[in-house]
Amino acid sequence: MNAGSYNEWVLYILIFLFGLVVGMALMANGKWKRRYRDETRRTAELQAENKRLHDRATEMDSLRHAAARDEERRRVDGPGPL
Repeated sequence: MNAGSYNEWVLYILIFLFGLVVGMALMANGKWKRRYRDETRRTAELQAENKRLHDRATEMDSLRHAAARDEERRRVDGPGPL
């Protein structure tokens, strides 16, 4: 078998690249765009939920530390007036 000339290999590579371009163009229909938009929207919602949870966790930590300081102060000061 003949390995082919340089011009044949260039032609094969160009045909392959043309096929890739046409294939990608055919795949870029509305279905993929819709899926991308859905994924982007879902990611934004998850990031917003993550921020809300982080804010709540920060607030709970703050309240927990304040309660611990108050409990420590009560132990050091002793019982209050009755």
